[in-house]
Amino acid sequence: METLLSTLLTHKSYIFSKMAARLVNRVACLRGQRLSKASRRSLSSTNPGSLEPSITNVSLSEKIPGLPLPKYASVTSHVYDTHVTTLDNGLRIASENKFGQFCTVGVLVDSGSRYESAYPSGITHFLEKMSFGKTTNWEDRDKILQELEKVGGICDCQGSRDTLVYAASTRTDGLQRVMNVLSDVVLRPEFPEHQLEDARQAIRFEIEAMNMDPNPEQLLMEMVHAAAYKGNTLGLPRICPEVNIDLITQKALYAFMKERHHPSKMVVAGVGVDHEAFVECAQKYFVEEKKPLWVPEGQVWGQTELGSTCVSQYTGGSLQVEKDLSNVSLGPTPMPELAHIVLGLESCSHKDPDFIAYCVLNMMLGGGGSFSAGGPGKGMYTRLYLNVLNRYVWIESATAYNHAYEDSGLFCIHASSHPSKLRDLVEVILRELVFTSSMVYQDELSRAKRQLQSMLMMNLEVRPVVFEDIGRQVLAGSGRRTPQFYYDQIASITERDVQRVATRMLKSKLSLAAYGSLSELPSFEDMEAALASRDGRLPSKKSFSLFRR
Repeated sequence: METLLSTLLTHKSYIFSKMAARLVNRVACLRGQRLSKASRRSLSSTNPGSLEPSITNVSLSEKIPGLPLPKYASVTSHVYDTHVTTLDNGLRIASENKFGQFCTVGVLVDSGSRYESAYPSGITHFLEKMSFGKTTNWEDRDKILQELEKVGGICDCQGSRDTLVYAASTRTDGLQRVMNVLSDVVLRPEFPEHQLEDARQAIRFEIEAMNMDPNPEQLLMEMVHAAAYKGNTLGLPRICPEVNIDLITQKALYAFMKERHHPSKMVVAGVGVDHEAFVECAQKYFVEEKKPLWVPEGQVWGQTELGSTCVSQYTGGSLQVEKDLSNVSLGPTPMPELAHIVLGLESCSHKDPDFIAYCVLNMMLGGGGSFSAGGPGKGMYTRLYLNVLNRYVWIESATAYNHAYEDSGLFCIHASSHPSKLRDLVEVILRELVFTSSMVYQDELSRAKRQLQSMLMMNLEVRPVVFEDIGRQVLAGSGRRTPQFYYDQIASITERDVQRVATRMLKSKLSLAAYGSLSELPSFEDMEAALASRDGRLPSKKSFSLFRR
């Protein structure tokens, strides 16, 4: 009956709509859920003589007639009780107990590619690939995985520009085992030549796959950082350059770890563990057990002074790679040829008071791809959808990103279109960037703030995300701010705040990454002139002639 009902409801005939209404009423009666008269009238609103408005005509910005107002969950329904203990050598232990039979624990290191200026670029990439391998107590990766499997555990390591994260999730009764493994992996790894060779091969395959990927987002993020911080810190490559693969040795890895794996630059974090027991495990396996391999005999780990600190320097600039992408499709369905651009400007660090305002601006711009516009929950009403993707059918994608680091930040928009439309694409994006500093509407700001608050609270329902949030906040400061603090900070952002940070951002020098067929790409000087103008329009093309008229 329900299959028949769905068929009848798709028919536009007045008779069929009346039959559908009767069938709905009949099915509801059988289930003990009799429909109200208002509901029956709404289903039969296709009647030309009916005066009742159709439910399909109700705007998405208005509540549906007859339904109660929504009730939102309270942020304070969960108590976020994060404990932080600092050991004698400076190692910080941070944890939060959480109901459940599983826990996530790990080590976050203030490390990453930004600190590789004195080394061959790519060391962090190698450490990520070679993590959870042979150590002084474990023969190889298989032995470590077998040990974690005894307590239902999984492990992973992720390196970024400013952080190296070792983490594992296990049952709570496996805390001793996983802490034993983590201490060896972080402080006592061995890098035999055969393991180095496997890592070199894996990195070569990763670079090849990245260069063949139809969606070059990872490559473009590397390029725009290299353009924004030319030759320093955050501009150093996160992906190991192919020319450096054979230059990275065991000696170079140990030298880098000796400098960065310092107890005062590390946080051992855990979620779903008792704090006292967690501190005891950290003291036992990270301090009282064998010393790190790079610490000489008779010396205490953490006794040596830290290396010099590095401060990022935003330079701006352009990095362009001309490449024919007309035959990028490997399957039977051809993909359109695209040219990609990333326009970036300096924003702020995650310690800056304007950080939350930049996050709201990023959410307000939003964006995505034209292939799947999605619904309101996917950002359909963000500016890059309303003003860019839904208005210009030839634009393939337009997405805003905000990368925030300890001492700087990069706000950028990645967009793509056919190479013949590249100039028009650049102008559309530049105009959108300039427009953010002049006008912010209350309804779009409220929507962006609500969406950002929702994302914040939903992400904190995932245990590994809570682990990373605790670790990163403690690594960046001395404690952890509660979600309620950020929730309230988001709510306090006004139109003037967004306009102010957008104006601040537009005063920085442009960073450009371009990839594909770039014959129609405007000059870098024209783009900077457009950003400095009131409307963001590019200067008109100059036409040349051999003869004067």
